[in-house]
Amino acid sequence: MNFALTPEQEQIKAAIERICEPFDADYWLKKDREGGFPHDFHQALAESGWLGIAMPEEYGGAGLGISEAALMMHTISATGAGLSGASAVHMNIFGLHPVVVFGTDEQKKRWLPPLIQGKDKACFGVTEPNAGLNTLKLQTRAVRDGDHYVVHGQKVFISTAQVANKILLLTRTRPAEECKGTEGLTLFYTDLDRSKIDVHEIEKLGRKCVDTNQLFIDGLRIPVEDRVGEEGKGFSYILHGMNPERILIAAEAVGLGRAALARAAGYAAEREVFGRPIGKNQGIQHPLAEAWMDLEAAHLMVQKAAWLYDQGRNCGAEANAAKFLGAEAGYRACERAIFTHGGMGYAKEYHVERYMRESWIPRLAPVSPQLILCFIAEKVLGLPKSY
Repeated sequence: MNFALTPEQEQIKAAIERICEPFDADYWLKKDREGGFPHDFHQALAESGWLGIAMPEEYGGAGLGISEAALMMHTISATGAGLSGASAVHMNIFGLHPVVVFGTDEQKKRWLPPLIQGKDKACFGVTEPNAGLNTLKLQTRAVRDGDHYVVHGQKVFISTAQVANKILLLTRTRPAEECKGTEGLTLFYTDLDRSKIDVHEIEKLGRKCVDTNQLFIDGLRIPVEDRVGEEGKGFSYILHGMNPERILIAAEAVGLGRAALARAAGYAAEREVFGRPIGKNQGIQHPLAEAWMDLEAAHLMVQKAAWLYDQGRNCGAEANAAKFLGAEAGYRACERAIFTHGGMGYAKEYHVERYMRESWIPRLAPVSPQLILCFIAEKVLGLPKSY
């Protein structure tokens, strides 16, 4: 059993760190204050070929695994970009996985290269106001009309929709009452036509530079050739992207926690009170040491889940556990970074309050900690389903 990064993985880590150097903490602080999508950061990664790290080589990607993608996203977050930097490219890394697995050769040739090259930006249109995590109750309707589908409905918590020109959209093509199990949902990847989709930004606690939105869809016409796979099987296609998403979110959360911990340790070593650095006090040392251990343990679960996925093995429990543990460890590290800074931790110029606000994202999305606990209880421990 070898826990060391391979030479190739070390090169990935070093390359991502070099790309992130110009986009330092002050860059992200300015973005947090002013908003505006970090197009220059997105383009820097695109020009270096990293947006296709987990995409097939024949379409311009690197053809690497989720292990390497998780390393990349962890590194971005840990440089101080946090969830703002990670979220700016997150969709590119895993979002079109259903297309990679279930799309036709023509679709992959048409869709993947522009995304990898940074020419296209895509958003992920699944969640709805009245369904939440109960995806099988989605109501956005797509009705077949000749060689098109016509779509009406709403989506909510849709990241990057202000700047996206493409949308991966999950719709209902048969009424829920006529369906059994996961039937009746259909997946499309199509143009985000703003004449038929109203995009309204949701003001939120953190990550101001990566927008979150509510979408109102009224008469969007989608050509049949933009349907992914078979009609009515969209939910099963989406499931193929859920485990990679959980793994990447977990890696980003651990990276965020490590960025906060590094700032806390640096401040504790320099800040003097009563004639000695505060980092000499065990009351400061011990919480930070515990945070380091939490992050290390969570990262091991991230690595295990990613390895299982890349080996083609079942990783549902591990991916969910990684997301849960990474989110909690990242949150605690950010909290302790603020405590270490004392009153200065509440000041924006020290950055840790921004990390604290961002640390709520992996705790809340893409699945709640409570549902993860339910999943582990049922699928791993064999307990009765509770919801």
